[in-house]
Amino acid sequence: MATNKKIFVLDTNVLIHDPTAPLRFGRHDVVLPIAVLEELDAAKVGVSEVARNVREVSRILDGLIEHSDADISQGVTLPSVDGAAGGRLYFYSQAVKSALPEGLARNSCDNTLLGITLDLSKTHCDSEVTLISKDINLRIKAHALNIRAEDYTNNQVLDDTELLYTGMTEFDSKFWDKLDRVNQEKESADAYTIPAMHVNAYYPNQFLYPVENNAPTFMVRHCADGAVLEVIKDHTQAPNSVWGIHARNREQNFALNLLVSPEIDFVTLLGQAGTGKTLLTLASALAQTLEEKRYTEIVMTRATLPVGEDIGFLPGTEEEKMGPWMGALEDNLDVLHETGRHDHGAWGRAVTHEFIRNRIHIKSLSFMRGRTFLRKFIIIDEAQNLSPHQVKTLITRAGPGSKIVCLGNIAQIDTPYLTATTSGLTYAVDRFKGWAHSGHVTLQRGERSRLADYASEML
Repeated sequence: MATNKKIFVLDTNVLIHDPTAPLRFGRHDVVLPIAVLEELDAAKVGVSEVARNVREVSRILDGLIEHSDADISQGVTLPSVDGAAGGRLYFYSQAVKSALPEGLARNSCDNTLLGITLDLSKTHCDSEVTLISKDINLRIKAHALNIRAEDYTNNQVLDDTELLYTGMTEFDSKFWDKLDRVNQEKESADAYTIPAMHVNAYYPNQFLYPVENNAPTFMVRHCADGAVLEVIKDHTQAPNSVWGIHARNREQNFALNLLVSPEIDFVTLLGQAGTGKTLLTLASALAQTLEEKRYTEIVMTRATLPVGEDIGFLPGTEEEKMGPWMGALEDNLDVLHETGRHDHGAWGRAVTHEFIRNRIHIKSLSFMRGRTFLRKFIIIDEAQNLSPHQVKTLITRAGPGSKIVCLGNIAQIDTPYLTATTSGLTYAVDRFKGWAHSGHVTLQRGERSRLADYASEML
């Protein structure tokens, strides 16, 4: 191995989490122990996301070896990065020589990785050798043995979730005065031209709300000539309700403007439980599917991760198997059914719970690959539990005329090895914020009940 380079030993879970991980260490060297390859081989069979990722890892490694012009024992050249020569990939097949403390099982892959990292540290004193693992307990054991270990953060979207785009910002009277001067001839218009100095300061479909109450609330619309501020529709008023639901706070109003806009194909909504993410999305989906006929049906899916003990395999069809995971859907449909009875719209007086339910199709993530949805309103619930790769797989299922809405709370991630900064939902919010046909809102205020609000704050 070359000197003056860092050496990274990769754990199996890193490759499962990101199949392209070996390519993401720049000019530094990467080591894959044979024990890791054996674990990958044991997990390659099946239709699960883990099995798919393992097979992708195998294809990447096979491609690297196939294009290598040297003996594999001397390492495989990794692709160059930004014009600089890439590092080398080594397959470590030697037995562990360093003695680990008594009590650590010798047939454990985790302990083998610790021993290999320790061996490399001794034989490559001029290089910094680091074990990379998503396993917190393994990293703790490494630190206890004075072995350098780190989490895999190369696919981390942000350093801190406090930096995550919220979809809205406030403006003060000074900004309004400048805007008013630029638009003196449009005082009663529904759209205002943004002063040139402020055009690049905002993302498409970002909401601007006034600190004071003497100015309207806007949505930024980018166009060929620059950008304009469009006065948004006030869904807090009953005449502007959507399927009998009206916004109860500012953020809900923003969300409904995104959800009902035909110009926006992709929406992300973040917020804690009780902020109304699912209810607002279902209401807008029903209104646009049954009343406006913009979409032919509603498709809903989510990651099936139990919060408590797993109850095992479930009988029935795909939709029946997904039933226990869709309690939130049924709860919100009950609310919408009640509001529909009092809705004076033509459809609102006639709909029944069964009719509404039959227009909503529940799909499993396991069978979404390869599908193309035409003119569908697609809802991805609990999206915080999806990896960036899974989110990409789902979003690319959208065909012409479809709309996708991702809902989630990054403070409630149940997937092993995912964090708020590496979640697929965080990834989607950050990557889509600059696209003219997407929008995002972080809902901040709970509207479920005073008991739920107090519990969220105090417990």
